[in-house]
Amino acid sequence: MKASELFVKAMEAENVQYVFGIPGEENLDLLESLRNSSIKLILTRHEQAAGFMAATYGRLTGKVGVCLSTLGPGATNLVTAAAYAQLGGMPMLMITGQKPVKASKQGHFQIVDIVDMMKPLTKFTRQIVAADNIPARVREAFRRAVEERPGATHLELPEDIARDETEAILIPDSYHRRPIADGKAILHAAEAIIAAKCPLLMIGAAANRKTSSRMLRDFVDRTGIPFFTTQMGKGVIDETHPLWLGNATLSDGDFVHRAIEQADCIINVGHDVIEKPPFFMRRGRRTVIHVNYLGAEVDTVYFPQVEVVGDIGNTIWRLCQAVDKQTHWDFSYFDTVRKHLDAHLAIGIDDARWPIYPQRLVADVRAVMPDNGIACLDNGMYKIWFARNYRCRQPNTLLLDNALATMGAGLPSAIAAKIVHPERKVVAVAGDGGFMMNSQELETAVRLKLDLTVLLLRDNAYGMIKWKQAHMHFANFGMDMGNPDFVAYAQSYGAHGHRPNSADEFAPTLKKCLDTSGVHLIDVPIDYSDNDRILNREIRELSSKI
Repeated sequence: MKASELFVKAMEAENVQYVFGIPGEENLDLLESLRNSSIKLILTRHEQAAGFMAATYGRLTGKVGVCLSTLGPGATNLVTAAAYAQLGGMPMLMITGQKPVKASKQGHFQIVDIVDMMKPLTKFTRQIVAADNIPARVREAFRRAVEERPGATHLELPEDIARDETEAILIPDSYHRRPIADGKAILHAAEAIIAAKCPLLMIGAAANRKTSSRMLRDFVDRTGIPFFTTQMGKGVIDETHPLWLGNATLSDGDFVHRAIEQADCIINVGHDVIEKPPFFMRRGRRTVIHVNYLGAEVDTVYFPQVEVVGDIGNTIWRLCQAVDKQTHWDFSYFDTVRKHLDAHLAIGIDDARWPIYPQRLVADVRAVMPDNGIACLDNGMYKIWFARNYRCRQPNTLLLDNALATMGAGLPSAIAAKIVHPERKVVAVAGDGGFMMNSQELETAVRLKLDLTVLLLRDNAYGMIKWKQAHMHFANFGMDMGNPDFVAYAQSYGAHGHRPNSADEFAPTLKKCLDTSGVHLIDVPIDYSDNDRILNREIRELSSKI
């Protein structure tokens, strides 16, 4: 058969359902083979958005998301998405085209060494130089993408190789199981937890990637050990649980950091140093137990004393059998921290000011969204408020990026989330800055006839950096910008535009959008004027008094 057909059959054997992307001339053989396959092509308006969609598909399903581009400028547009998947631990395969490698009449036109460019951004990158190599290359790209730690892979399929004939046969996936932790390591960790006076559980991103939620809930309920999460660990355990101590959104000085300072043993489940450190190591102050699929990457900010390496769910199940509640454990200080945190999270949730107050916004979104609804965040000032104040009830229901932390991913990730979970309510939350980086994907959502709501938070500035700029006592410079009429902008794509005029109108508008078919955009002005006072001073001052 033709090599492009073999490539597509290899993807079908890997259970690929969708390919996101923009094909070019060098992909036409592959495109024709896709047309005659069971795989659906999701045509996007920018390759970067296609990459974000593929990565989010991988994040939500645990399977490899696939995206496609042509050579040169199409492939270079995938760079940010590659870093997004690689740093975020999302399994993704990028397929790019290339000019003929055996004979080309176009010299170096559009030629960029994409394979070399992708090396620092991926786990595996190869040019396919012979049709007979396709089964091995495709199988390895998929295997490496999902293998812990998940990430990005890349295959370049040149135009002439794609149309070659081949008799190669596919290589099936092998039977395999994730390794489990050594029994002595489990015992050592259990002894450290039992010996502690104030143990504390921390849940990071890797615990959100596999089905470890039930095991962690059982562990918390059995032992009574309080827990907190990193930004990408939100929702692994229901955050309305009475032992939740908050989210480590801020680097230091929040209520949760007071609990961390008091803890003499931190059970660190699923965290690595790519996500911003949620606590600072203190030599001799506490024992840190690293529980993850892979060993700890030692860093100046992270050097655990105990490592339990293996499948997270299995490790937590075995720790649950080995650790009972201890009478000498003292969680009274943690209880005090929780009361102060709950009181602070309640401030501002009914504030009537307009433009809307961030705390009111988050509270209203949480009240309207069902427990299994998915909010997909772009990157901006609002991410801090959502990470800190939005209580997730289920895993992967607040998709935010605290690894690469790129702008422009909010809308594409929401499109992917709706494709994966068409039965759920999905909201993209984006600032005006991040939204405009991939706003063209409104057309993609409309064309796909998705039921999707975009919450556009408008402050006419790059608000996160403006906040940092003010905190550093610099003059406001280079941060303010103009915007289009976002309601008219949405309507020009065939979407529905909405503009509430008061805080009291916002929640009913959001609910109406979620309950009405089609793509909706809600233009909401937001008031960030209290950011510096609350996040940099008030929280630190209040928590220091506990």
